[in-house]
Amino acid sequence: MTDTILKLLPEITEIDDVDLRNKVIACWEEAINFRGWTEELLVAIPFTLLVGNLTIPFIDHVRAVCRMCIAVDDVLIEIHGPRKTPVNRDYLIAGAMLADVGKLMEFEIIEGKSVKSEFGKHIRHPFSGVALAYKHGIPSEVMHIIATHSKEGQGEKLSAESIIFHHADFIDFDLVK
Repeated sequence: MTDTILKLLPEITEIDDVDLRNKVIACWEEAINFRGWTEELLVAIPFTLLVGNLTIPFIDHVRAVCRMCIAVDDVLIEIHGPRKTPVNRDYLIAGAMLADVGKLMEFEIIEGKSVKSEFGKHIRHPFSGVALAYKHGIPSEVMHIIATHSKEGQGEKLSAESIIFHHADFIDFDLVK
């Protein structure tokens, strides 16, 4: 399973902290196993059910947002210097990789169509994502990114990593819908 996850989400290897990287992989493994998602389904399901006729797959969205986060961090370091930018890159990447992992619990395929599951009608992906992260010992700073990236996090004080992720996520969402 790890090989499949790294094939689909090679950005996980950008996490320098091996323990954190392995915990991120473990979260993905559990979320995939929750519904028995296959590689074929993972690359086919849409990244949101909020927009009809969406052609951007879930995995592509996760990867695009993560890469935008990395690019933003690179620019901030290049222009402002590493000491002026309070970003923990490993936390940023881990948060980007895990912010939407709960969608694998929120969604299911019925008659070949992606729909909100019964579970998902009660528990949206930021909550299930934080639960998975907590279960696997992910640092609270990363759980903060997962928790605050969507409407459920409105009004919370955001960390630097959460600010970067939130904007990258909505850039991808607003431009590809």
